[in-house]
Amino acid sequence: MTDVLTPVLSRNWADDRAWTLAAYEAQGGYDGLRRAVTMEPGEIIELVKDSGLRGRGGAGFPTGMKWSFIPADNPNPRYLVVNADESEPGTCKDIPLMMASPHTLVEGVIIASRAIGAETAFIYVRGEVLHVVRRLQAAVREAYEAGYLGADVAGSGTRLDVVVHAGAGAYICGEETALLDSLEGRRGQPRLRPPFPAVAGLYASPTVINNVESIASVPAILAHGVDWFGSMGTEKSKGFTLYSLSGHVKRPGQYEAPLGITLREILELGGGMRDGSELKFWTPGGSSTPILTAEHLDVPLDYEGVGAAGSMLGTKALQVFDQTTSVVRCVLRWTEFYKHESCGKCTPCREGTWWLVQTLRRLDSGQGQAGDIELLLDLCDNILGRSFCALGDGATSPITSAIQYFRSEFDAGMHTPSAELFPPAASTLFGQEVPA
Repeated sequence: MTDVLTPVLSRNWADDRAWTLAAYEAQGGYDGLRRAVTMEPGEIIELVKDSGLRGRGGAGFPTGMKWSFIPADNPNPRYLVVNADESEPGTCKDIPLMMASPHTLVEGVIIASRAIGAETAFIYVRGEVLHVVRRLQAAVREAYEAGYLGADVAGSGTRLDVVVHAGAGAYICGEETALLDSLEGRRGQPRLRPPFPAVAGLYASPTVINNVESIASVPAILAHGVDWFGSMGTEKSKGFTLYSLSGHVKRPGQYEAPLGITLREILELGGGMRDGSELKFWTPGGSSTPILTAEHLDVPLDYEGVGAAGSMLGTKALQVFDQTTSVVRCVLRWTEFYKHESCGKCTPCREGTWWLVQTLRRLDSGQGQAGDIELLLDLCDNILGRSFCALGDGATSPITSAIQYFRSEFDAGMHTPSAELFPPAASTLFGQEVPA
């Protein structure tokens, strides 16, 4: 692994007016595109394959391989869709990236579109972040004026149009096929697969769907090469990524580092836990990933290391909680979110998340009933792997892992409210000191 921090995507965030085309080009922006237009589409795909870039949206699927799934003999138009519907609790990497340096994403979109042969690309942005939508629209407009978009992309003779689309404001639209339905003007709900989007995606045409960070990482690979990218990260999880650090820490924020760094190292970069705090539990990839504890401080934060520890790297949203936090209350809040955001299409998720919330509320209020813990585990077992999409699976992960590591707190919910065991005022991040 290289240096502790590897500012690549975030290298220009602090520059004066970093979001403008002039500032981006001054830092070498669009150099990757200039190389890409001298290459054949297949060569670009092979380069991204060789780099080892894996999807940064959660699944970690090899990006170049995903691009290669587009069938060569399909006569329909091809589309690139960027999933910028960031809404996982604790995740805050894509929105800062698009706000600070939208041209990084736009350049990646142009390169990826050339690789798959798309003449139209869509950036689907969460509708609530209107300021980001406007900034992306301004960046796209600048790219058209500079000749990077339009009828003759960077003098290549190929065409590309980019549409910035404000989403419907639903967590479920982060699921790629629900996003496609929303983009087509329908209610955002997951589709049955197969067919997969690579064969029949947007408007029943071949479609590649990638996360913002995945696409934004491509220009640097084109500009600096495969060996440079592979010098960071680990053997199977190459490159750099953005970690979102939040919670009971002194300096929360975005930390761009090689894959394989540990939470212990990131906490040191963030000034450590707040005064008086001790690490109790944390999420490696947002609230839909199984929680980990202090015993996992030195687990490599890459796809293999976190997987071996029983969780998932997900979106690299490192939510850190100290000893003042009630695990039961925290898991309840997350589950209320998933219940609210369930699209209702499938019974396990629609009904299961509702019953999970009812049971957790009893335990949180100290009115738990005999068998409630077993009921929670049984409900999770009937949701996991049986729901239409991964939302249901994600709703169960924090519950089962919390019971695994902190069952005594759930047992206490049979007779004592969480608020008595863990007064909320002690856990607040604002205006309170941690009791000695």
